[in-house]
Amino acid sequence: MENRAIWYFEDVDLYKLLCPHKLKDFKEEHKFYHLKKNEFVYFQNDPSNCIYMIAKGRVKIGSYSEEGNEIVKAILSEGELFGELALMGEERRMDFAQAMDPETTVCPMNVEQMQELIRNHKTLSFKLFKLMGLRIKKLERRVESLVFKDSRTRIIELLREMALEKGQKIGFEIMIKNHLTHKDIAQLTGTSRQTVTTILNELKEANLIYFDRKKILIRDLEKLT
Repeated sequence: MENRAIWYFEDVDLYKLLCPHKLKDFKEEHKFYHLKKNEFVYFQNDPSNCIYMIAKGRVKIGSYSEEGNEIVKAILSEGELFGELALMGEERRMDFAQAMDPETTVCPMNVEQMQELIRNHKTLSFKLFKLMGLRIKKLERRVESLVFKDSRTRIIELLREMALEKGQKIGFEIMIKNHLTHKDIAQLTGTSRQTVTTILNELKEANLIYFDRKKILIRDLEKLT
């Protein structure tokens, strides 16, 4: 799928590639973190000393404004990596990471272990830093969208982003296994849940998309955008 490498490195599952229990040098000392829904992997201002891979479930990355409002930056799923700014010299977490599913499992790797892997695997280091650069660009686009674009455009652009990154092409249509609720979409687009529901229903009535609790089907990506 076009542009899918933004998160999946040309269909490489980072968990399968990097999880320490699969690496001989780190296997004996490795532990999984098993989390319940809404449990935190880390909080803002916690020491930034590990990078994490998602083995099961989903993790929400976000922060809180000075007024205490939650700002959602990303919702990540199995095979994806987070906390990578620890490699860039981040000493304290600038955001939080929170489990979204009843059974969420993450695989930690401390900074020293990751640095050793990077030194020994140049291809891995290139892909890892590419990931960080692309995520920064993605956040920049999201900030620009929040400032300059209306709610409808922001929601449509998120659907397009999901289709390109995680969609499965079926004929002329693209199916997205829908792991985002209307509340999740609202948080990611800076809108309300009611606005999301209204716009998705309008797009459905116009036969541009179809959705239920399990999936979103993009009828024609070009027409949608």
